[in-house]
Amino acid sequence: MLSKAGLCSRTEAARWIVDGRVTVDGRVINNPEFPIIDGRHHVRVDGQPLDAPKRVYLMLNKPRGLVTTAQDERGRDTVYRCFDAAGLPWIAPVGRLDKASEGLLLFSNDPQWAARLTDPATGPDKTYHVQIDAIPDAAQLQALCAGIEDEGEVLRARRATLLRSGDKTAWLEVVLEEGRNRHIRRLLAAFDINVLRLVRVAIGQLPLGELGKGAWRELSQHDLDLLHAVADSAAATP
Repeated sequence: MLSKAGLCSRTEAARWIVDGRVTVDGRVINNPEFPIIDGRHHVRVDGQPLDAPKRVYLMLNKPRGLVTTAQDERGRDTVYRCFDAAGLPWIAPVGRLDKASEGLLLFSNDPQWAARLTDPATGPDKTYHVQIDAIPDAAQLQALCAGIEDEGEVLRARRATLLRSGDKTAWLEVVLEEGRNRHIRRLLAAFDINVLRLVRVAIGQLPLGELGKGAWRELSQHDLDLLHAVADSAAATP
C-alpha cells in the first residue's frame, strides 16, 4: 500500500514495516505481507496518517555511465545523482536505460501512471538514434524489423531507417514497440553489428528536445497529454 500510494519503493516500504515504523489500526505490524484493505484499515507511518504526496512527473536526459536504479550493489553512480539537492519526493524511473545508453528517461511517484506507460498493450513506442560500426543496406534494415529470437525472446524493431553514414559507421533511427533488456544491442549483435552510441530521443510523441545532458525538468500538461493520447488510443482499440 505504501508503494502504491507513491510514498516509497516496495523495498523501502518493507524496511519501514520490519523496523516497526508502520501501524495498522493502532497496532505495529512487522510483516510486509500483512493484508491491507484500502478504506477499511487506518495506516500510519511514524505515527502520522498517510497523505498522498503531490504527484510528480519528470523527464531526464540520462548521461552515459549511470545505472538506472536507486542503489547499486557495486557502488556505481546512479541516475539519482542528477537529482541531488533537488528536494524531490520519492520518485522511480518509468522504464529503464542501460548504463551505456543515454537520453530520455521518465520518473514519477505515480505507480498507476507508470504501469500504464510501461504496459506493452498501452505504452507508447520508443525512438532511438543508434551509432553503429557498419553501413547497413536495405536488406539488413528489413531484417531488423523481421526480428530474431535470442534467449527465448523475439527481438525486432518496428522501424529501422538509415539517418546518415560515413566511411565505416552509420546512425540509425530505431523505433521499438516494446523494449526488452538490451533489446537494440542484442538485435544488432545478431547481425554482427556493434553499437557505438545509443540515445533515446522520444517516447511516443514526447521528444527529448534540447534538454541538456544530465538535466531534468517537470513534464508540462502538454507533455502528459502527448503520452496519454497514445495510451488512450491503445486502450480504446478492440
